[in-house]
Amino acid sequence: MKRVLMVCEAFGGGVFTYVSQLCNDMCEEFDVYLAYSLRPQTPKNYKDFLDKRVHLIQVKSFGEKGLTNIPNDIKIIKELREIEKKVKPDVIHLHSSIAGGMGRLAYNGKENTVVYTPHGYAHILMGPGKKSLMYKWMEKVLGKTNSMTLTCCESEDDVAKTLCKKTAYIETGVNLGDLSASLDGIEPVKNEKFTVFTLGRACVQKQPQLFNRIAELVPEARFVWIGNGELETMLTAQNIEITGWKPRKEALAMAKGADAFILCSLGEAIAMSLIENMYIKKLILVSNTMGNKSVIRDGINGYVCEKAEDYAEKIKAAMKKFPSELPEHAYQDVLTIYNTEAMKKKYIMFYNDVIAGKYRR
Repeated sequence: MKRVLMVCEAFGGGVFTYVSQLCNDMCEEFDVYLAYSLRPQTPKNYKDFLDKRVHLIQVKSFGEKGLTNIPNDIKIIKELREIEKKVKPDVIHLHSSIAGGMGRLAYNGKENTVVYTPHGYAHILMGPGKKSLMYKWMEKVLGKTNSMTLTCCESEDDVAKTLCKKTAYIETGVNLGDLSASLDGIEPVKNEKFTVFTLGRACVQKQPQLFNRIAELVPEARFVWIGNGELETMLTAQNIEITGWKPRKEALAMAKGADAFILCSLGEAIAMSLIENMYIKKLILVSNTMGNKSVIRDGINGYVCEKAEDYAEKIKAAMKKFPSELPEHAYQDVLTIYNTEAMKKKYIMFYNDVIAGKYRR
């Protein structure tokens, strides 16, 4: 079997779900190794999520100092090179910014192909500023290394093309079996008013000030933010309820009972919450940004909006006559495109093409 080495420093949250699913799905076709780092967000029982055939290697030198502490960075690079010597992989797949940065410095791609998946470019997700300019500059420099970038959707691939020469994309998917099982038996929370919700951390990326403005423009509707965060004080509209973080079953019950889901972020790779709410057949409204605009086609499976007034107009129209055909189209898209079975087939083909030299410079 050909060998694939996954390298993941950000082993928590959505990246954990993505990488663990990918490792498991590739075990039938490839000998899979996972070089990982433990984070506070990493589940304590993380090994239970992984197929027993996945070879686990903890990268001891990964940590909070990555990319900021030169002596520690040198230590990380040495450790990654030792892992490469030991594993002798055909493909090295780097996941997220720190692994992508350290890995592209560590590996020259002469004996294998180095693939980097950003899972959402940091310089877009964090909004404008000096730090984002630094991240963008670093992506351009590292984009000149002997590596290629594999993104999660077409609009993220468009960004990748401005930063490096070799790119491809495979759409993110959810595990339909797991999601269906999670939804079974969950009774929707009933609402007296038309309910619009979002889910996530109240941070710069998720633009809570925009969500707040939309709520102000539609005072007759109920708005719910599932989660909390450093910018939750921006959610001041009288018709907004901030629930804090909820257990998954409780959050799904709230989602099932709501009418519409908003994702007004600065950008995404592809948000798992977006795909899940497409599957639950919610009316979807998203910002016209990286990730979101690849998944939602305006007026076909949801709405793509530019400003608060656009969201408000569509919500008010839906309150008068609900566009049932849009959520149905979104649901069908999940069944055919945004699921792990479709993703698995594309990944097997991609890795085989990589090993055959299709993406070599």
